[in-house]
Amino acid sequence: MKFAVTFGRMHPRLWVEAAEAADRLGFESAWLPEHLVLPVAMAGSPYAGAEHPPVPPTTQLFDPASLLSFVAAHTTSLRLGTYVYLLGLRHPFITARAFATLDWVSDGRAVIGAGAGWLRAEWEALGIDPSTRASRLEEAIGVCRRLWTEETVAHDGPCFPFAEVAFEPKPVQRPIPIFIGGESAPALRRAGRLGDGWIGMAHTPESAAAAVATIRGHRSEAGRVDQPFEITVGGECTTDDDVAAWTAAGVDRLIVSPWRRSAEVLDAMGMFARRFIGDAA
Repeated sequence: MKFAVTFGRMHPRLWVEAAEAADRLGFESAWLPEHLVLPVAMAGSPYAGAEHPPVPPTTQLFDPASLLSFVAAHTTSLRLGTYVYLLGLRHPFITARAFATLDWVSDGRAVIGAGAGWLRAEWEALGIDPSTRASRLEEAIGVCRRLWTEETVAHDGPCFPFAEVAFEPKPVQRPIPIFIGGESAPALRRAGRLGDGWIGMAHTPESAAAAVATIRGHRSEAGRVDQPFEITVGGECTTDDDVAAWTAAGVDRLIVSPWRRSAEVLDAMGMFARRFIGDAA
């Protein structure tokens, strides 16, 4: 089991210190939530059954590739990912360049968690029809992978057509892994068809197991069962039985936040690492 932390559950002023601690304590990765802009009028939620958006419009937002590149300079082995990045909201040139840079400066530690997004008003604020967000995401994923691996690329897709271009430097990873986020049936299907993994939000072992089974079915239908694929979810872990349950559910990476407030972050990370990561702590 790989253990990870999320920056989304702590004050931004702690992020670098927390990343350094996570790197030292043996956590495998750290994940940064992402929005481009938060409209004042918001509705909806990524959590099933929730009545209100999980974040206020005044939430502090940072460009993920820039921030994670800064964190990369303070760490040595910690993988750095997004939880999740609205890849379809930008032209794939922008995403490909930003994350190739992160991958290059981190010596191959970038991971992209990418989703279609739940906040329709965010897309409307940019003048983009939110009903196109799934098709834009899927097309952008394919373009980014080609830019990261092919000498020259031309594309005639409906959302992002362009004449032949060159893209250098290539990232260290060719291509950078893209984990598909989302809890809906279309998101799970997309993960199985297109993703290098799936990244889920708040789960229990039981709910994760159900999603994993669904994704495995989609991977089988797409003829992708022999390709590398990782399951990442957020959840709680307090006992060895919890670790066994997550493993049995098919989870490869668990994103934890075993603290209640920012003042507890560093101590809680240390206690968690000593309990579950062992010698690395």
